[in-house]
Amino acid sequence: MIRAVFFDVDFTLIYPGPTFRGEGYQTFCARYGMAVDPARFADAVAGAAPLLDASDGHVYDAEVFVAYTRRIIEGMGGAGPAIDACAREIYDEWAVSDHFELYDDVAPALGMLSTRGIRIGLISNSHRCLASFQAHFELGGVIAAAVSSSEHGFMKPSPSIFVAALGLVGARSDEALMVGDSVRQDVDGALGAGMRAALLHRGTAPHPEAGALAARGVPVLRSLADLATIVD
Repeated sequence: MIRAVFFDVDFTLIYPGPTFRGEGYQTFCARYGMAVDPARFADAVAGAAPLLDASDGHVYDAEVFVAYTRRIIEGMGGAGPAIDACAREIYDEWAVSDHFELYDDVAPALGMLSTRGIRIGLISNSHRCLASFQAHFELGGVIAAAVSSSEHGFMKPSPSIFVAALGLVGARSDEALMVGDSVRQDVDGALGAGMRAALLHRGTAPHPEAGALAARGVPVLRSLADLATIVD
């Protein structure tokens, strides 16, 4: 029986608004005297993504995220002595909940879990204050526990952050489900801690690892509305 469900935050519960899209990066860079091409944003993000998986020992290090942001700027054509300062400003602003939107399926899914008596938690690799996040999106009465890697010290997929979250809600690992959009961070991390896992893959295209995930007993959700079939 599932007694607790934990959610990743970024790109699982919330998505970035215009501030963190191509035009937003262009605005940031312009303040630092850099001209970048917003049309190159998607490719720049894809090119920078491997940096987020390169953290040794899964210790939280803000410099990894600053380097990731810097790589995006470079991928969009940015260069010059101000690139580090620009990347740090973008990193700092990522923590501000005002720049994000809540997916439409979040409130109904959390309500469904709450009415079933299932404890709800958050496990995030972001440096965003999760108390402020809950207040901004009016989730304070629903979330039982929240752990961010910047406060805990270790990032997903380290088992440590999952164990800490389980302790906060008083659940055993085999009673808990982790839901997130990353195979490595959310799925591999949860399974490594003895929890169950579900991958959230929004959209219509099949996930490239769907077969391998199914073999590991990991369902792929198209929407958080699909959670009802799992917890039931």
